[in-house]
Amino acid sequence: QVQLVESGGGLVQTGGSLRLSCAASGRAFSNYIMGWFRQAPGKEREFVATISRSGGSTYYADSVKGRFTISRDNTKNTVYLQMNSLKPEDTGVYYCAADETRGRIMSTTVLHYGYWGQGTQVTVSS
Repeated sequence: QVQLVESGGGLVQTGGSLRLSCAASGRAFSNYIMGWFRQAPGKEREFVATISRSGGSTYYADSVKGRFTISRDNTKNTVYLQMNSLKPEDTGVYYCAADETRGRIMSTTVLHYGYWGQGTQVTVSS
């Protein structure tokens, strides 16, 4: 098992930046595909970004491509989400998640992730 704890959320103005972190503990962090998802009030949880076990491959939702960057440091058991040029529609609770399924390189699907953090609130004011 792996335990995930997000941090770095907060209130920021439109156009601002935030860096989210997700610290993992438990089994070997490098065994897991990692992903970031978000959920706005009254909406379903949606995919934001994913990164392969080595960090060599990444994939983004169209809505954040070019503005957000996912990265990981396997020596620190941490995955990051750098968010630039934030918009009000980026507001929501951001979750990191881990997928240990062998045979997958990355995943955009909520159901593929077996481990989730508690979430961190990001609010972008207009």
